[in-house]
Amino acid sequence: MPRPNRTKEKRAELMPIVASAFSELGYRKATTKALAERCGVQENILYRLWADKKAMFVASIDYLFESTMRQWQTLIDAAEADPAGGTAAERILAYDAAHRGDSGFYRITFAALSETDDPDVRAALKRMYSKFTGVIESQIEGHRGHAAGPSRGGELPGAAVAAWAVLGVATAADIGRETGLLSAAKRKRLVAEAGRWLLEGAGG
Repeated sequence: MPRPNRTKEKRAELMPIVASAFSELGYRKATTKALAERCGVQENILYRLWADKKAMFVASIDYLFESTMRQWQTLIDAAEADPAGGTAAERILAYDAAHRGDSGFYRITFAALSETDDPDVRAALKRMYSKFTGVIESQIEGHRGHAAGPSRGGELPGAAVAAWAVLGVATAADIGRETGLLSAAKRKRLVAEAGRWLLEGAGG
């Protein structure tokens, strides 16, 4: 009887380790030997799961979105189960303000942005950012639809523009972390206050 193919399960098992290695070492410095050592396997095992190092890196970009969405989905589900506890957008914003950058996976995007001459990496980044902005836009629209009364602070940017602005704020917080220019408290305040404005306007 043939052995079952566990490729999908093995990829899922090793992907968090591979992504963590890329976030720590970057794309150029993360050799397949280093990746295999982190995973506790021989290099040939990785090559059975992914075609090459670039394929592992592209998978890490996809994983960044997928792992974030798993956490966000629990917050979305909680908002649906208990609307009195805040909208999904409010819950996601509060969570991100408190935990922004904790995993370090944002460094994968920094590494990928320096590799956009590669069409596969560029396509993976476009895919990731398109998905993120789509989800954020949807949650902003949902929040504004449930918000009581007009926004404070004048006319708000449209949800699509606000979604990109939210990503910009998150990136600024990541830059502040990497450079040491923003303390944890300042990063939390940046994400919370700028995010709140994008949801509801000044004073919201």
